Amino acid sequence: MLKGKWILFFGVVGLLFGCGEEKQKPSSTNSEEAAMPNIVYILADDLGYGDLSIYGQEKFDTPNIDKLAKEGLLFTQHYSGSTVCAPSRSALMTGMHTGHTPIRGNRAAGWTNPHEEGQFPLKAETLTLAEILKQQGYKTGAFGKWGLGFIGTEGDPNKQGFDEFYGYNCQGQAHRYYPTHLWDNEKKIILEANDTKNNELYAPDVIHEKALGFIKNNADNPFFMFVPSVIPHAELIAPKDSIWDEFADTFDEKPWGNDKTSGPRWKGNDYGADDYSARGYASQEKPRTAFAAMVTRLDRQVGEIVTLLKDLGIAENTLIMFTSDNGPHMEGGADPDFFNSSGIVRGRKRDLYEGGIRVPMIAKWPRHIKAGRTTKHVSAFWDILPTFAEMTDADLPENIDGISMLPILKGQTENQKKHDHLYWEFHEQNGKQAVRMGNWKGIRLKVFDDPEAPIELYDISKDLKELNNIAQEHPQIVTEIYNLMKSSRTVNEDFPFPPKS
Repeated sequence: MLKGKWILFFGVVGLLFGCGEEKQKPSSTNSEEAAMPNIVYILADDLGYGDLSIYGQEKFDTPNIDKLAKEGLLFTQHYSGSTVCAPSRSALMTGMHTGHTPIRGNRAAGWTNPHEEGQFPLKAETLTLAEILKQQGYKTGAFGKWGLGFIGTEGDPNKQGFDEFYGYNCQGQAHRYYPTHLWDNEKKIILEANDTKNNELYAPDVIHEKALGFIKNNADNPFFMFVPSVIPHAELIAPKDSIWDEFADTFDEKPWGNDKTSGPRWKGNDYGADDYSARGYASQEKPRTAFAAMVTRLDRQVGEIVTLLKDLGIAENTLIMFTSDNGPHMEGGADPDFFNSSGIVRGRKRDLYEGGIRVPMIAKWPRHIKAGRTTKHVSAFWDILPTFAEMTDADLPENIDGISMLPILKGQTENQKKHDHLYWEFHEQNGKQAVRMGNWKGIRLKVFDDPEAPIELYDISKDLKELNNIAQEHPQIVTEIYNLMKSSRTVNEDFPFPPKS
């Protein structure tokens, strides 16, 4: 019994890439037609809607991720759970939008000094996506950045349905790509090669190897692998290897560094500095090179996951999803304008304009998804939980906001239910709310200063960049959106909106 927790697309038409022959494992349960599908969900960190070449990126290519789309299904109207990390992940894990999900902001769990770790934890009674799949017999693993509760708290990933966790528990620690430690379940793994002065182990590479090992170890049983990569979140840094060399002399660069002018948060951000802080960012002489190298590295890691699934003979019945937790960031020398990271939409991380929450989304499942498809279906992170539940014949928890996308994945568009509306709230920058209702998009800013602040209204079918506020022309629509902003949320004492003084 379940406990009560719970760029338009730029022309994806053309030659389809063959899946290649797979080695067969006669003893594998995954070779049976009725076997439960394996699930690999890859979540990039701060990757914008325009940061993949399949979505229009022109400064570098992402061939492995592009190939997922050419062999699967590309979404053009998929939305993240929030415009920053923790609430976005909470929406994913719980199937609830930010008006209902337990974690609604990037709130640290009582930091008293910069060396303490962890974010405000999910409650013990929260039912997560991982718990649902585990109850269905899945082996569950998470490899990357968690950010929903420190080790030993109720939000510990091992207490929220994951059999295995390896990576960064804390978002603040995840600012560093050469950290002094990572976490293997409840065990703190000291990376002796990284002592803030000597940096040899690039954490995304270490975590990636653990993820590949998880696949190998569970190839004969259904598994759910959650890969919340830290790439390409700031800091901007990558190994000086062959990937770096591809871009080292490609771009005009503006060095970004620690000039001590941006306030105490940034002091000591360079490795080896006496006042080094785990939550800072390192200086970077070539930030554009670093960004391109980082996304390229992530693309190659995706390719290695796909190759391994084929080599193990389990690719046909493995669903791979690739997306991002929110829009592109500006920290650490990032230059989203240069890379056109938001693509055809407006806004960035921490915005509720499309660029802050509309994200790339690709799904490949050879047994069920016809290659080369594109969908305009409007979907969001909170749809993932009910989708996976339906795929695995799990009971749905009550009071979720998501709608299963399984019909869309299988090409049964006539059976696909649609959202009446989508809702977001953001607890920074004086408070923000947004509603998408059909082609209408309503946004309210500075809610903490004025709970009755005016609503901006856009018809995103005609004004995708949200430049022409037509609220005065459609007062009835504004009233409907106003009412949805009121009714789409519940009070959360842990994340009051507005915050208590």
